[in-house]
Amino acid sequence: MKQQNGFTLIELMIVVAIIAILTSVALPAYQDYVIRSRLTEAVSNLSDARIKMEQFYQDNLKYGDAGGAVCPATIPASSAYFTYACSTPTTNTYTITATGIDSVNGFVYTIDESNTRTTTGVKTGWGSVPANCWITTKGGTC
Repeated sequence: MKQQNGFTLIELMIVVAIIAILTSVALPAYQDYVIRSRLTEAVSNLSDARIKMEQFYQDNLKYGDAGGAVCPATIPASSAYFTYACSTPTTNTYTITATGIDSVNGFVYTIDESNTRTTTGVKTGWGSVPANCWITTKGGTC
């Protein structure tokens, strides 16, 4: 008699089931990790825009120019995952908003002249809004 080598159908099905279970656990964690990495773009760009606004203020003693019609600093209109908008700045106030697009749709961050950082929108499960910080991790931690 010749002995056969190989795997049985049951053994292969068990391996496939184990891989499916591991994937179902790992995939959501990976997706949250990717979102967290993309949120750093907004945090970085908003912080940079605030610095530019403060430099403009130091040079001109006001945040707005041309009667407050536009933000004077070079603030990007959009990036890979966020669009940026500057409210009409006055002599002493401004608010810059970053709104998420694509995979970070739903996230909205703001910063103002007093360096108040707020989160006004997040995806479900990422925390409660409004928050007086930038929520960057799931569960609402800043």
